[in-house]
Amino acid sequence: MFGAGGGTSSYREAEETDLIVLWGSNARDAHPIFFHHILRGVRSGAKLIVVDPRRSSSAEFADLWLGIDVGSDIALANAVAREIIAAGLENSEFIERATVGFDAYADAVDEWTLDRAEKVTGVPATAIRELAHTYAQASTAQLCWTLGITEHHNGTDNVFSLINLALLTGHVGRWGSGLVPVRGQNNVQGGGDMGALPNKLPGFKDVTDDVERARFEAVYGTTLPAQNGWHISQMFDAMERGHLRSVYAIGENPAQSEADAARARRLLGGLDHLVVQDMFLTKTAQLADVVLPAAAGWAETDGTFTSSERRIQLVRRAVDPPGEAHDDLVIIADLAARLGHDWGHPTAEELWDELRSLSAIHAGMSYERLAEHGGLQWPCLDENDPGAPFLHGRLWNDPITGPPAPFTPVEWVSPIDELDAEYPIRLTTGRRLDSYNTGVQSGRFSSPKRWGESIDLSPEDAAAHGLAFAQTATFVPAWRS
Repeated sequence: MFGAGGGTSSYREAEETDLIVLWGSNARDAHPIFFHHILRGVRSGAKLIVVDPRRSSSAEFADLWLGIDVGSDIALANAVAREIIAAGLENSEFIERATVGFDAYADAVDEWTLDRAEKVTGVPATAIRELAHTYAQASTAQLCWTLGITEHHNGTDNVFSLINLALLTGHVGRWGSGLVPVRGQNNVQGGGDMGALPNKLPGFKDVTDDVERARFEAVYGTTLPAQNGWHISQMFDAMERGHLRSVYAIGENPAQSEADAARARRLLGGLDHLVVQDMFLTKTAQLADVVLPAAAGWAETDGTFTSSERRIQLVRRAVDPPGEAHDDLVIIADLAARLGHDWGHPTAEELWDELRSLSAIHAGMSYERLAEHGGLQWPCLDENDPGAPFLHGRLWNDPITGPPAPFTPVEWVSPIDELDAEYPIRLTTGRRLDSYNTGVQSGRFSSPKRWGESIDLSPEDAAAHGLAFAQTATFVPAWRS
């Protein structure tokens, strides 16, 4: 956000803020550790508002639940913005000093009256108004989201619509007020920080930036591609076209994690060559030509993890990897040697120091300092820098330092899968508290909380379709028909 590839806030801010909005996030099941911070905030007097198509387990703790129709998030966000502006509750001083594009944004949301938003979102106008006034009038507020916002065909626009609300009210860049995209698994943030994105180098530098790319090429001793790569959906499209014929999957199980698992397995099985590097023989590994057994990153290797609050923490090897399993670093270095490049076997710390020499936001984080402080939050620019508990405080300087934050008007478009008499219900997915990701690790033991999957319907929809609790039913999606 605003040039930084991470959330703006620290976890502790959720404990000390006045308002927490969970939008498209069932944190109690999907992010239980983070939800403990939320509960501390609620018990300290913070209000909790949940925006979710389901009355989720998180919503049970909420002061207000907005049961939004799937795919209408932008309509709701624009209506909240219009109500804030119409009521004169926008933070005019912050907008004038720290932002650009407000007038165009105000014009764009003006059509989103409470009545229109109620028809599109299914949320009562009174609830939309309450969300708008509560968020605008809170002294501090944390706006949090997860995959319920991002895993849509217009996920980027969904995020922009929430960022706009924070700019409108000044709920960013100060302690207690921020934008919090909670990551889906541990170290997702770290993967992005290290450049595991198709358009970024480590430290979130653009692949297409000739100057930045040259810095990395000088250290790496090779020429880097000057154009963006493919993200995972584009990779599968390329497999289908026959343009991608070989895949090296490290710690990824797309044969189960892709929404259309049957298509994913068909395309992976049709590759000329598939290599999988993982701890277990996953569904993806079972399709592979070569399987490289890897060590467990949390117990059998040295390195760092980065959490959703941008905190880098050390992990230390506690036990040796079993059998023929090896640290990922050892496997990759050995593979490089087989391909004619002798990298030796650098330690995790040596590779981290190389990263620090290239990524300014990590420059001040030596292993010694990470151990001393129990972790540090980027940006940490030198070894006297304590790190950044929150981002974009510059927006509150008068005058601000750096560029102003832009409003980004976004238009609501209806979901691709329109409802009709034949397909009257929209399916959306979620996560279970007892299960982690595709279940490769958590599915190997029993849990008293695990009872198998079910289709969760509102009582009204169940009655309309003649369904009862514990009844077996077949649901056929439109794209399968």
